[in-house]
Amino acid sequence: MTNRQDERPDNKVERVVRKYDLGDLGRELERRWTGEGRERQSLRDLADLFNRRVLESAMDEAGVVTLQGELENIYELLTGDDVTEGARTQARNRLEREGIDVDDLRSDFVSHYAVHTYLRDYRDAEYEAGDDGDQREKSIETVQRLTSRLNAVTRRNVENLRSTDRLDIGPVDVLADVQVVCQECGRQEDPIDLIERGGCRCRVDE
Repeated sequence: MTNRQDERPDNKVERVVRKYDLGDLGRELERRWTGEGRERQSLRDLADLFNRRVLESAMDEAGVVTLQGELENIYELLTGDDVTEGARTQARNRLEREGIDVDDLRSDFVSHYAVHTYLRDYRDAEYEAGDDGDQREKSIETVQRLTSRLNAVTRRNVENLRSTDRLDIGPVDVLADVQVVCQECGRQEDPIDLIERGGCRCRVDE
């Protein structure tokens, strides 16, 4: 009997799972997203979980021994928004001394958009939600679809210019960063994080 997933186009999350031999991590992501047997986790939390597992696998393969909490610290140094360039460079240099190609590793990290596509379109995952939850999920899908289209259009135009020697650049990746700004507190929020949380931190955390 043919597995339905085998008939689908390749998916980055699934490809990285196979590359790093991450076992049944896809099923774990699904359980955490749908709230099966636990409190439901956000897509950003799941992307961070996935990327830490990728980092852990790469470090294990290279024979890197870490102390408790060190892996999480290295991941934060590689990806955190508030990390200084000096600290980030030190983390990269350490991994590269251990034989890890950091650029290749970073290219295998996934966004929460990618996790959402994987869960909904590749694994056909769904979770029970009321009317509010259903509307939020539809809004997330709309934002993701438009962001993916922006990525695709930008990539296509850049690569067309590159291939015809109208743009001098090496191989590219495209990241669309859409932010919602709360005019009351001035915070910038990723739209999917904002929708999943149910409001700005200045309201929800009060």
